Amino acid sequence: MQAITNASVRIVSRWLPDAFVLAVILTLVVFALGMGVTQQTPLAMANYWGEGFSALFKFGMQMTLVLLTGYVLALTPALQAALNGLTRLPSTPRQALVLTVIVSFACYYINWGFGMVVGAILAREMGRRVTGLHFPLLVAAAYGGELVRGPSSSIPLVVATPDNFLSDLIGVVPVSDTLYSWWNIVLTLALVALLALLYLGMRPPSREIVEFRPDGNDANIQAEGKDKASTPAEWLERSRWPTLLLGLIALAYLLGSIASQGFNINLNTVILIFLTAGLLLHSSPAAYLSATEQAVGAARGIIVQFPLYAGIAGMMTHSGLVDAFSAAFVSIATPHTFPLLTFLSAGFVNFFIPSGGGQWAIQGPIMVKAAHAIGADPAQTIMAFAWGDGWTNQIQPFWALPLLGVAGLSARDIMGYCLIWLGVSGTAIAGTFIALSIFA
Repeated sequence: MQAITNASVRIVSRWLPDAFVLAVILTLVVFALGMGVTQQTPLAMANYWGEGFSALFKFGMQMTLVLLTGYVLALTPALQAALNGLTRLPSTPRQALVLTVIVSFACYYINWGFGMVVGAILAREMGRRVTGLHFPLLVAAAYGGELVRGPSSSIPLVVATPDNFLSDLIGVVPVSDTLYSWWNIVLTLALVALLALLYLGMRPPSREIVEFRPDGNDANIQAEGKDKASTPAEWLERSRWPTLLLGLIALAYLLGSIASQGFNINLNTVILIFLTAGLLLHSSPAAYLSATEQAVGAARGIIVQFPLYAGIAGMMTHSGLVDAFSAAFVSIATPHTFPLLTFLSAGFVNFFIPSGGGQWAIQGPIMVKAAHAIGADPAQTIMAFAWGDGWTNQIQPFWALPLLGVAGLSARDIMGYCLIWLGVSGTAIAGTFIALSIFA
């Protein structure tokens, strides 16, 4: 395992460019594929790219706010104390790695945005406290749980909704047949065990360990505003009351929303929870803004690169490349092999359209219609698509950008380890669908 890991890390370190450069390369690859596979003109491909460019502006802003508000919350004295308490539990690097895997995996299962921020911050704090811990490996392990499909997974939730856009073909498929089927629960538990065991096996020898290097900014945040204010404006900036009152208003809205609609976790809810807690727990507006200033730097990858991936998705969609790739997989499928091929197909397309909901809207109808035509199991097809959509996120920097921003690492620092996990997790998921087809 160590030899395989070393080879993977060396290859990735040598050949994987910065995430921004990779996004540019993918843009050029899809541009060329559109001309070669679907016979589009260069001007048409450029137009498709431009039409898609702004498609992720809203989602990009949501992701930026998830990162910013979560990061700012983690820098409050109360959360720092809680994280310090959690990081005191492990006494060895191995224990720290396993604890990080379990906590981040559980948070990803609840909500991927929540897991992204919690996993990154926990890895950062664990690296700060536990000596002898290889920080890039720890961050990769925290990211490994991103592939899990939990109760906030959009695809099985959509098909479980009455009058969804595919209900004419497959009706309503309840989550008891998808997310909470016995085989999906077993697969989920197996993956968290495999994740912990694999990353324990990939720990490098002590001479190669790279520990966390703090940036030295965190300690100054709560010091903002401690000096005596000389003007009314400075008094307001350093007073507890403005952020406290605003936080109470936000809290009242959250509690009222939960009372009337139930606790429905989505990106907007996560952002509001993080914002509310940060406002209540920071000592003043000056302290909150100081923490925000530090967090902004971590969001630069999202701000710059999300529009590029939206342009790639626009070219994939409008050029017909998604249809062509999906049709190629469908043409060799049987009722028993279709879920497996759906998993592989979704994983492949996800690398170019890294958005679960967006990919399902584009590719989902193609796969569901094909499953209906050949008599494949709709629930297995849906979950195969959902797992495929999450699987290749492990080597797609798009989803790692928030975590890398908090950790202060680049994609090449963790992708060597993620590549190994891609192979292991893909084997486990594919093996599940193969077993289901054999014993069906």
